Amino acid sequence: MPYTQFLPNEAATLALGERTASLFRAPVVIHLQGNLGAGKTTFTRYLLRALGVAGRIKSPTYAVMEPHETPSGLAVFHFDFYRFSDPAEWEDAGLRDAFAAPALKLAEWPQQAGGLLPVPDLDVLIAPEEGSAAEDGALQARRITLTAAPPLGRRLLNTLDSHTLESF
Repeated sequence: MPYTQFLPNEAATLALGERTASLFRAPVVIHLQGNLGAGKTTFTRYLLRALGVAGRIKSPTYAVMEPHETPSGLAVFHFDFYRFSDPAEWEDAGLRDAFAAPALKLAEWPQQAGGLLPVPDLDVLIAPEEGSAAEDGALQARRITLTAAPPLGRRLLNTLDSHTLESF
């Protein structure tokens, strides 16, 4: 069963990243979907910070993949397939090895990979709320939906009680 949460501001997005970080301490594949500027990288940044990743956490739009490591030693690969246009890039970039590694894998724009990605354990859809932009155009409110694929994804979402997601 999917979980949907309204996030009225950046602080709520940060809080969700912090509260869900405990779910992602083992190898998991997460697809992050949403329009340009919806908050996929922002959510990823907050999640990785909550996992203890230090240093700069940037969008891998041009690099396709940014590697990180948590203090506990968990490898994290953050992918952005926005500019991905040819499946041959998959092999050229060594992505088969990255996806075979025991790591937390966060993939933005997974649909651009043309079916080369593994089925996600969790699919995260982030959508801006209509009329929620500030005067400077910055996104103020989002709606996030977490959908699990069995069996691991369901176990992960089952660990989230309604208290966790509805406390924003």
